[in-house]
Amino acid sequence: MKRFFKFLKITVLITIGILALLSIIAFVAWNYWDAKLVEQFSGQKWQVPAKVYARPLELYTGAPLSQSHVVAELKRLRYTQATSLPRAGTFTQSARGLQIYTRGFQFWDGAEPKQRVALQFGSKGIKQIYAMENTTIAHAVPIVRLEPVLIGGVYPKHREDRLLVKLEHTPKLLIQSLIYVEDRNFFRHLGISPKAILRAFWANLRSRRVRQGGSTLTQQLVKNYFLQSERTLSRKIVEATMALILEYRFNKDEILEAYLNEVYLGQAGSRAIHGFGLAAHHYFGIPLEDLSLAQHALLVALVKGPSYYDPRRHPDRAMRRRNLVINVLLSENIIDAEQAELAQSEPLTVLSKTNSAVNRYPAFMDLVQQQLKEDYPKEALQSKGLVIFTTLDTKVQNTAEKSIQKKLATLAQRNLDQAGDLQSAMVITEPQTGEVLAVVGGSAVKATGFNRALQAKRPVGSILKPIVYLAALEQDKYQLNTPINDDIFSMKLHNGDLWQPKNFDLISHGEVFLQEALIHSYNQATARLGDTIGPDAIADMIERLGVKTHIPKVPALALGAIDLSPFEVAQLYQTIAAQGFQSPLRAIRAVLKSDGDPLQRYPLKVQQAVDHVPIFLLKHALTQVTQRGTAKSIRRHFGPSYIFAGKTGTTNDLKDSWFAGMSEEFVVVIWVGYDDNRPTGLTGASGALQTWITTMKALRPTSIQNPLPPGFEWVWLDTESKLRVNRRCPDNAVIIPLQAERIPQGITSCDWNRLKEHPKHHKRGKRRFFLR
Repeated sequence: MKRFFKFLKITVLITIGILALLSIIAFVAWNYWDAKLVEQFSGQKWQVPAKVYARPLELYTGAPLSQSHVVAELKRLRYTQATSLPRAGTFTQSARGLQIYTRGFQFWDGAEPKQRVALQFGSKGIKQIYAMENTTIAHAVPIVRLEPVLIGGVYPKHREDRLLVKLEHTPKLLIQSLIYVEDRNFFRHLGISPKAILRAFWANLRSRRVRQGGSTLTQQLVKNYFLQSERTLSRKIVEATMALILEYRFNKDEILEAYLNEVYLGQAGSRAIHGFGLAAHHYFGIPLEDLSLAQHALLVALVKGPSYYDPRRHPDRAMRRRNLVINVLLSENIIDAEQAELAQSEPLTVLSKTNSAVNRYPAFMDLVQQQLKEDYPKEALQSKGLVIFTTLDTKVQNTAEKSIQKKLATLAQRNLDQAGDLQSAMVITEPQTGEVLAVVGGSAVKATGFNRALQAKRPVGSILKPIVYLAALEQDKYQLNTPINDDIFSMKLHNGDLWQPKNFDLISHGEVFLQEALIHSYNQATARLGDTIGPDAIADMIERLGVKTHIPKVPALALGAIDLSPFEVAQLYQTIAAQGFQSPLRAIRAVLKSDGDPLQRYPLKVQQAVDHVPIFLLKHALTQVTQRGTAKSIRRHFGPSYIFAGKTGTTNDLKDSWFAGMSEEFVVVIWVGYDDNRPTGLTGASGALQTWITTMKALRPTSIQNPLPPGFEWVWLDTESKLRVNRRCPDNAVIIPLQAERIPQGITSCDWNRLKEHPKHHKRGKRRFFLR
């Protein structure tokens, strides 16, 4: 008996010890998981990537927008055309114009409300905009902003993406659907459901493996947020423990809101779609609050298995699961039979292809990230959920991409002896603001990697010549009619070499007007002018126009002996287009915090780099380049009524083809060449200029404005005698703006014998001969 009691005593002590040890382990584990949960769940729960948006389309009276242009933008924003305006994100159109029910959006300068508006169009654009009350026109409104197009994001390494939603802003129908389908006792249990656990235990015991989990929404949240997805008994124990802790520490609303943002609902390439907010855009292209009953049901249906029920790959499975969710809502009297029947008859309506690509315009996104890095660390961009508003114009960007692809295909056909890897880059800016509207980094317009618009430093050649002439025109002794010698020019360099540039046509032209030397891109005259004013003056002008790179102060700088990227060339020409006011090219307008509060604005920063008079003179010469100089093919395509300014550029051995052109709305810089620097066989006029023409035909710009400054007059001069002509000579008279006190006093007349040498001008020339 004593031995029995001794054994019993030892057993009790061991049991107590084991229980004590288990209690200690449980206590330690509880406190460990409790601390971990509170730490992670109380702070920033997710690494939310920055969302990047294009510039919004602004609708206002007088805006030069056609009805088809606005409709195209609405379709990009996934608006639905309907016969009425039942909800935000719909529009109707007729011969009378458009009616739009806009979506609200939080911009950097305030919220744009949802509203019904009617647009009337005229021959020149939007004629009037009216607010509507139901179907009745109420009053005129000055401006309406559509929400911007989402163009990409800055993603963390794990590639998770989400669009955070607040519980109070989540549609009630979605929450009801989720609760009744996934966890109808959510608001009553303490984190686990014993009944569901027993049911799952029995199913697992019968199958001799873990098949069911009996998980509540809280357990699902714990599994997705803290744990791995493997099905083991130990993980289920940890999951249940953490669910109890989570329910003890946080209220139901906090847990439900976290679940709405954490649940995995699909895949977009390498990017994981988490949360209902982003899923609405991923599958339907519209905000969560604008979804229909059937669309809400489909999102809830996907919770059970986003891959298995993927509506794009398995539409039948998705339809059956969606209709099951609708039946649950009907059985719970959340909806009536008529609503259920209507929703179940609705097609899936998912986008054939997601519109929430990682980066829809990778070359432009490179520029955005480059400029963001000046103010924000990489971690903040990947995790803080910043909202970034950019200057990208989607219409201009799409046009630029199509133009490059079209023209490169044409140019490649002309050079069949070359490999088909001809490249091109383009930068388009807005002259008065310095905002970058579009960037194309190569022939593969959607590819990531080497961005030629920003990273390719190429010899610029003749495209730099206008800066030489601008530096000269700043000096009082130079005017557009100043004679320059275009005879053979040679210079002995410091290393003893002889530098002797030649004209492209290998012809010397003698003494020519300064304007004519630029218009026809004479190398000899430009080299002589550069030598006279000096490399320092040229380098100084390049820096003042906005280029920060190292500038070689050598004689050949006058002929473009400097390597610049297309983006840097665009900076030069943007300052010229902006009347000499230099502003750094910018791709960002504003940044908001994830809660919509303003974080940073990027206002226009302007300083006058060059006086307006030499800029005016240079721009006039550049308009003549496009009328009768190296870019005169523009005139053939657009006609004489359109006036643009621009300059071609060609480097040695035809390795680089450049063109920089300006209209009133756009500065466009284009480069064409090979990455390995081999000859293209293209001049600036036969290569890059042709892409510019294709682009501008699609954009339909207006003529550049270059008003005559006070004290200037338009004067016809004879290019041979350099004197005024009292009658316009068809071959050797040019019009030049001159200050009144600098107009030559002598007057000459046309030589009719010289005219007779050009029969094509006889009739037209004779009539013009007698006109003032």
